[in-house]
Amino acid sequence: MKKIYSTNRLVLRTIDTSFTRKVLDYYTRNKDFLNPWEPKREQNFYKPMTHRKTLRREQDLINSLSMLRLWIFKKEDTGFERIIGTLAFSNIVRGCFQSCFLGYKLDKDEVNKGYMSEALEKGIEVMFHDYKLHRIEANIIPRNEASINLVKKLGFINEGLSKKYLKINDVWEDHYHMVLLNEDME
Repeated sequence: MKKIYSTNRLVLRTIDTSFTRKVLDYYTRNKDFLNPWEPKREQNFYKPMTHRKTLRREQDLINSLSMLRLWIFKKEDTGFERIIGTLAFSNIVRGCFQSCFLGYKLDKDEVNKGYMSEALEKGIEVMFHDYKLHRIEANIIPRNEASINLVKKLGFINEGLSKKYLKINDVWEDHYHMVLLNEDME
């Protein structure tokens, strides 16, 4: 089931395997830019079949309401030709937890234009109001000051440092545990 959301300048939407080449183009264009913040990528990552499989798997997770990945397009790109970023609310847990993890990335040529802030505001609204989640958690490498400043601007608070939390670019990295609570939820 396709989900599409709009902001002033952006369209955030789920995609299917027909977007495989566009996803591959996004990651290829941004390979060096994303490298310091992502897991080590093997050569297979830059092949269409890898992204086709990932898009299928993520669609199953989206359909089961255990994930929501939204790809970011500029509103003027009415044909959805060029992906400029993505945000993912993953590992959605229900029951007494009502929480998820947040990850996001933006095209190297689109930073410092307010796009990610705009996209995250909409994504958070969807998770809190439509998905009825209580908590969104973002884990950020301490040296990623731009990302830390972004989530702080959106109201996230630092709950502490998780030592050697994620293996990023083949190194176990510490991460700040940034959290946003849905204050409208009882």
